[in-house]
Amino acid sequence: MIRGVIFDMGATLFYFDADREAVFEQSLDALTEALLRLELELDAPAFRAAFSSAIRAYLRRRLADHREEPAVILLRRVLADFGHAETPEPSLREALKAMYAVSEAHWHPDPEAELVLSALEAQGYRLGAITNAMDADNVRRLLAKAGWQDRFRPLLISAEERIRKPAPKLFQAVLEAWDLPPEAVVMVGDTLGEDVLGAQRVGLHQIWLAREADRPDNQAWVGKVVPEATAERLGDVPRLIEQLGGESGC
Repeated sequence: MIRGVIFDMGATLFYFDADREAVFEQSLDALTEALLRLELELDAPAFRAAFSSAIRAYLRRRLADHREEPAVILLRRVLADFGHAETPEPSLREALKAMYAVSEAHWHPDPEAELVLSALEAQGYRLGAITNAMDADNVRRLLAKAGWQDRFRPLLISAEERIRKPAPKLFQAVLEAWDLPPEAVVMVGDTLGEDVLGAQRVGLHQIWLAREADRPDNQAWVGKVVPEATAERLGDVPRLIEQLGGESGC
């Protein structure tokens, strides 16, 4: 019988309402401006180009090794090349907050999320979350904005764990926290190669939220990773959990 539900965050419980590449470029501008406000002597165009190149290279690399490097470390490394290796961490985090504020304005809770979460809680399910993200503060601000800051226990963020889905270690950590066997837990997420594959590696049930099935990162796994169940919308999740072996009042 299913007793626990693990959720992904981005594109699962939250949706993004803008062009990701355009928002990324705006985020680079916000970061550079924030660093200049901190009175760091920077060649702004050169820094912006260097950070953009570094983060794009890192995003490609982590697809292969599933290692997560927190954004604050990457920022410090790039700033060191510009003679600012000793920038205080609070200053770095202030600049990153300005950078992430751009994308945070475009992330919104799914309209069905609160209803789904409340329904599952009322039925006695434990709720946890595993999210791949470079910045834990960014994730926690989004959760606080939605009023969910204490909703998921445990909450595992790859920036803190230093490893990304589909690494089995993350899923196993939730099982250990709950003291539940794999067959008593279901993973709900939007990525075949991270959420579904990671859950399958540990023996969890899986529900793929296929709202962004046409994304390249999902298309690359079609036919290679077959989810146990597929939801077209978040509101389908409670019914699918019941079909997989969940029970009300569990």
